[in-house]
Amino acid sequence: MPHLRKRPRLWRDAIVAFALIFLLWLIAMKLQQRNEQVLAGAFVIVDGDTLSLAGERLRLRGLDAPELKQSCGNSERPWPCGQAARMRLVELVGANTTCRGAERDRYRRLLVSCRTGEQDPAALMVREGLAVSYGGYGLEEAQARLAGRGLWAGDFKRPADWRREHAAMEGDEGMFGWIRNLFSREEAQ
Repeated sequence: MPHLRKRPRLWRDAIVAFALIFLLWLIAMKLQQRNEQVLAGAFVIVDGDTLSLAGERLRLRGLDAPELKQSCGNSERPWPCGQAARMRLVELVGANTTCRGAERDRYRRLLVSCRTGEQDPAALMVREGLAVSYGGYGLEEAQARLAGRGLWAGDFKRPADWRREHAAMEGDEGMFGWIRNLFSREEAQ
């Protein structure tokens, strides 16, 4: 009979443990909401996936756009895909754009999701083939790829690969390169 007495105690301990885990989850969700920043105003478009507002850099979540100096296509028919991505984002982000974010990337940029009216500018960038999916927008990338839009119309290097190659060529690898890039970006503002 002693083993029968242990069962109610075991159930009670399990319920208490579950309630504590649930309470900790609720606290974590509330803290995350409190840290979320909502931004609106005259955004400056830095490149195809980076915005600036009042001197703070914002990185669009879920996509990776070509770098400003990046060209796509082959050597016979190159096109400035980095410039095209930036120009399209300039068209998509307007006075009624609102961005929200709570997390920061390794470069301390606020990771944001934006809305311009009912539109998601990041989703449109990927759907139009001017950016690739980076943890989000997989369906939009598949649509662009199937339709042969933007980057998918020809040859291109994924932005991350292009950055890696050019960082190695310019000697911007490691901590010193990161610090040099940090200060050169701030000077450009």
